[in-house]
Amino acid sequence: MTDLQITEAFLYMDYLRMSECIQISFAVCRIGIYTKFIKENIFLIAKVKVGLEEEDEQICNLFMEQCFRALCCKGPPPARPEYDLVCIGLTGSGKTSLLSKLCSESPDNVVSTTGFSIKAVPFQNAVLNVKELGGADNIRKYWSRYYQGSQGVIFVLDSASSEDDLETARNELHSALQHPQLCTLPFLILANHQDKPAARSVQEVKKYFELEPLARGKRWILQPCSLEDMDALKDSFSQLINLLEEKDHEAVRM
Repeated sequence: MTDLQITEAFLYMDYLRMSECIQISFAVCRIGIYTKFIKENIFLIAKVKVGLEEEDEQICNLFMEQCFRALCCKGPPPARPEYDLVCIGLTGSGKTSLLSKLCSESPDNVVSTTGFSIKAVPFQNAVLNVKELGGADNIRKYWSRYYQGSQGVIFVLDSASSEDDLETARNELHSALQHPQLCTLPFLILANHQDKPAARSVQEVKKYFELEPLARGKRWILQPCSLEDMDALKDSFSQLINLLEEKDHEAVRM
């Protein structure tokens, strides 16, 4: 056997040893169990099985690190931010039904909230912890006791309600927009029951509630909604989440 053939044989043996180490590395990465223990012991296995030299071990180590980072180091997705919101509106405005539908609960057995309830409403980029307050006459006077700690406000109104109820809703919204604990927070105002014949349009609601002059300089969104159009409802909440994120970023810059 010539010197060249001997050299080629040794090179081929080195290739086989490295190839086997690489295969082991891929296997470890793919099943996602790469830990310090595995890392320390995989070389022991390779040494016994294919006779790795120290230099080979260093090369394998580098390859395994790169393999691990590419395939296994993504880790769990980052935790979604959570926001604490308060949801207010008169009885019959549809607060409970809307929140239940967003939580994929059946609206058939919905009962109006008499005190308060809390729901965690999941979205792709955030979780909204919504504290819904009952809208009966004898409960509304206690709303302000539950405002503390809120990061945003959802106000639901029945766009097809009577003139008297609409006037009451208008007064309650004005009170909320000017409350010291809420006045700087993002507002999502939902003109619900748009599927009813008597429903008022968004422009009519905006004019009647005098939102332009009252809410000037505040972060607010007025959107039509109904249980029949969940895409539009989810889009409204996505816009609210954007406002919440903007407020977060401003707080960080300050």
